[in-house]
Amino acid sequence: MAKILTNSNFQSEVLNAAGPVLVDFWATWCGPCKRQAPIVEALADKGYTVGKVDVDQEPGLAQQFQIMSIPTLVVFKDGKEVERLIGLHSEEQIKAVLDQA
Repeated sequence: MAKILTNSNFQSEVLNAAGPVLVDFWATWCGPCKRQAPIVEALADKGYTVGKVDVDQEPGLAQQFQIMSIPTLVVFKDGKEVERLIGLHSEEQIKAVLDQA
């Protein structure tokens, strides 16, 4: 299951994490985000480290990472952004990015 990320746990869960972390920036009202959610959850169930940021609940994180449209998937490794996917993506596309990270 994907971890809910907030301003208070983002540092420890993402920036200080060992290995790649997929962060899904989304909102409850976003149709494409709702279609992306089961794909992101499937990756979490397969052992990938996945977190979700609700941009309405955490506008500071959305601003900090310059999220201009959602869904936006950001891959972090060793505390740094290494890849950004904007819009709806397939599980295979996301896995390929994570496996390269």
